[in-house]
Amino acid sequence: MSDQPTIGEMRKAAAVTDDQIEAAVKAYLKAPDTEAFEIADGLTLNLARAMSAHTPTRKALADKNATETFRRTMVRTAILLARPDGGASHPARS
Repeated sequence: MSDQPTIGEMRKAAAVTDDQIEAAVKAYLKAPDTEAFEIADGLTLNLARAMSAHTPTRKALADKNATETFRRTMVRTAILLARPDGGASHPARS
């Protein structure tokens, strides 16, 4: 297990804001193949990998009957559970 905190843990520590998370959600929905998204200063998140790593989100995105609101919620969930790329320490762990 990585000692790098999840985006959700970083949000709780105020190292990542809701606005930054919402920007990541919008970026993914606009370009699902986005690999490198700078979610905060010095923190890059592979959005495509974050979605593929979360089975419920993959299923929601593949479901043609899923509402846009549900899809957005699932993308946000996958982002909150994801860990940024790289292993540099971050204020959320200080």
